Amino acid sequence: MEIIESLQWRYATKKFDNTRKLPQEKIDILTTAFNLTATSYGLQPLKLVVLNDKEIQKELTAHSWNQQQVADASHILIFCIENTVGEAYITKYFDNVKAIRDTPEEILKPFKEQLIDSFGKKSADEISNWAAKQAYLAMGNLLTVCATEKIDACPMEGFISEKYDEILNLTQLGLTSVLVLPVGYRSKDDMFADLKKVRRSINETVITL
Repeated sequence: MEIIESLQWRYATKKFDNTRKLPQEKIDILTTAFNLTATSYGLQPLKLVVLNDKEIQKELTAHSWNQQQVADASHILIFCIENTVGEAYITKYFDNVKAIRDTPEEILKPFKEQLIDSFGKKSADEISNWAAKQAYLAMGNLLTVCATEKIDACPMEGFISEKYDEILNLTQLGLTSVLVLPVGYRSKDDMFADLKKVRRSINETVITL
């Protein structure tokens, strides 16, 4: 039940204590959990930007519908997708599989060629949409990790991606921002912290066959 109690404890934090910083060991847990997140085919078409610069956070707040969490949080995690997932990217992935697992090329080759062929037939929008789904998987994973580590967080879609990409020079890195997660510690006067969770009953959301 410990994990359930942690999930009951978490909420979308609306007001962070801007005087408190997450220790590096907590950030290390989050970045490691991000890297261990399950992704389609194991391709990891994602990168995580860890922002800990109050001046930039304040600048980004204006492009986040003035949500103060961006300015006040200890750190801002920006989930980004790779703009190009093609033959070179897939080949690099399989090279990594071979290096880590010592898997023979003849075993990897059929699946590698299948993926290269499949992605070669997809449009840029299709690949972008597929990659964005992987970002949501990663955020869901980190929200659970945050809960178990007693790290407050606020998942956000409400921001202007193009402005984030410009300010953080993400385009030059071949990346596009898709999700934002301010993390830190809740303020003692955040009225939302003590509100009861509003969820449908399990009988309404779970179907047992």
